[in-house]
Amino acid sequence: MTIWEKMEKMDRRWVYLLVGIMVIIPFIVPADFEISITPESQSLFDAVEALPDSSVVFLVFDYYPSTIAECEPMTIAALHHFFRKNCKVITLSNIPLGGPSMAERVTRMMAEEYNKVYGVDFVNLGYKANYVAVMSGMGTSIESIFPTDNSGTPLPELPLMQNVHNYDDVEFLFEVADNATADYWVSIVNAQYGLPMGCGTTAVSAPKYYAFVSSGQFVGLLGGMKGAAEYEILLDKKANGVDGMKAQSLVHLLIIFLVIIGNIGFFLSRSRKREATI
Repeated sequence: MTIWEKMEKMDRRWVYLLVGIMVIIPFIVPADFEISITPESQSLFDAVEALPDSSVVFLVFDYYPSTIAECEPMTIAALHHFFRKNCKVITLSNIPLGGPSMAERVTRMMAEEYNKVYGVDFVNLGYKANYVAVMSGMGTSIESIFPTDNSGTPLPELPLMQNVHNYDDVEFLFEVADNATADYWVSIVNAQYGLPMGCGTTAVSAPKYYAFVSSGQFVGLLGGMKGAAEYEILLDKKANGVDGMKAQSLVHLLIIFLVIIGNIGFFLSRSRKREATI
């Protein structure tokens, strides 16, 4: 049996092992991969950077726990940017399964790093069902939709919310989503109330939203883990996004190599079989 025939019959568990090794290597052996900055990521960064200090912003956690690897680095990077500019951050989620708790965990973690005070510098509104009604209703009164925050504290008791009544009091919205809720933020909030917004989404969803950037409905876009890595680089806060891209790049190279080797083996084996039948 030739080496090519052995390759064709190789146990798939060896492939899984190689993939595992490629994922682990970047966390053991320090290495830098060049990550180019796309115009969409740059424009999102520039839009946030241009916000006046102490602006009120929305950060929306519209992703499920299954996409944390791609989406959470985006929210962490966004909080670095917002807190660095002393923005007042209001978080909420249209995802009942994990959304409010992820928002609570991430914002508390980042607030501790920047010495931000809950109720003064950031507030978590939590979750309300029927996101279309929620988005529309907040245009008139946030308190009518969220009488209390995620912990049950009445909004009027939170200093930040005493001056924020509807979208007129908000400067920017950053939506991080792994589903179609981003469409509704655009069609309801951006189109009807003119609130500037950016978006971070999974790599599989990103192609759809490039058109939203071209039309000006999104000021910028982060696509998948690479988008998160780009934002981290722009902020000079390299973290999980950049580390994840190293592992992802090595795995992609491995897959390309195996596909090439597999095709070479296939064609050589077929050629030998033809020669044997002549």
